[in-house]
Amino acid sequence: MILVPISLLLLIPYTILIIYYRQSWLQLKPFVNTEEKLQKNTTSVSVVISARNEEKNIGLCITSLLNQSYPAHLFEIIIVDDHSVDSTVDIVESFRQANITLIKLADFDGGKKLNSYKKKAVETGIGLAKGSLIVTTDADCIVKKQWLATIASYYEDTGSVFIAAPVVYADPASNDSNIKKIFKIFQSLDFMSLQGITGASVYKKIHNMCNGANLAYEKSVFYEVKGFEGIDNIASGDDMLLMHKIEKKYPGKIGYIKSTNVIVQTQPSQNLREFVNQRIRWASKADRYPDIKITTVLFLVYFLNAWILFLGVYSIFYPKGIYLLILLFAVKTITELFFLLPVAKFFGKQKLLWWFLPSQPFHIIYTLVAGWLGKFGSYTWKERKVK
Repeated sequence: MILVPISLLLLIPYTILIIYYRQSWLQLKPFVNTEEKLQKNTTSVSVVISARNEEKNIGLCITSLLNQSYPAHLFEIIIVDDHSVDSTVDIVESFRQANITLIKLADFDGGKKLNSYKKKAVETGIGLAKGSLIVTTDADCIVKKQWLATIASYYEDTGSVFIAAPVVYADPASNDSNIKKIFKIFQSLDFMSLQGITGASVYKKIHNMCNGANLAYEKSVFYEVKGFEGIDNIASGDDMLLMHKIEKKYPGKIGYIKSTNVIVQTQPSQNLREFVNQRIRWASKADRYPDIKITTVLFLVYFLNAWILFLGVYSIFYPKGIYLLILLFAVKTITELFFLLPVAKFFGKQKLLWWFLPSQPFHIIYTLVAGWLGKFGSYTWKERKVK
């Protein structure tokens, strides 16, 4: 029966890949920032943040940045307001520290409609940055006290020109309903697996992944690769697409910091619509990556999930198919859980793993929907519709 060989053709390489990610994550040694390294830090850093309608988050973000252990004279904070219509600008202006600069994108884009406002905002911030190392995060993020110091030490130790670092979703709020808490836990599990794959893949240099909420790269290198030129027609991709441009010019100079000191906390989507739009946005870049390895991985993941769903429908009409469905579902779930165990330990999220099995059916469905709509649909990002 042809169902068996197709199932094995998808399941075997997927299982090997996930186990390989686990072993790679375990081999990636944590970066330890010593007092000696801290005293030698001399890198000038510019933290660049694009913000649009972030009145609920921007204050906490800036406060965490001002609380850095890194010497204040060695870093600056550049907030680029992306046409906010709430009190984001007022909140930023309420901080009077000398190393905070507010830039209004409206003063630089000439009122033109852009394909990627975020790339323009980041590019504008970099253009006015004084630091030699650009560090980016998002306006809804909270960073730890040792964040910049650890990034600077890693940069000075390794000579990496582009650095990816870990991001984690905040825990559900105490006043969230039970359904909303479960929804956020599901997001945390999904996002945590992506973070584990990010660290493993960058370390092994099998393919590059990153998240714009926690990145660092040399300002000079940004201009060497002509910034976002050539990818500025894509709404998102200020992180991974830039990473691929830099990796092409500087192979072997891409790094990942595995340190709890640099974990950045960001907010999960607050509702299903926001979540779906986010995942469609991420999926929309799938065919834009120049690295065939990451494209191959994305297609393998997509078609395995599609095949499992097909077997589910097939089993309704042909009950014997249920045995093959159970096999694929069980092996996939056990393998992924095996991978997530050390990743969850690093992020301090082991308790969430109890929800891993019940979240699997939803993960399969959303992967297929987001992947399809990422290619053929449209999404909303920051109140703007993107095709």
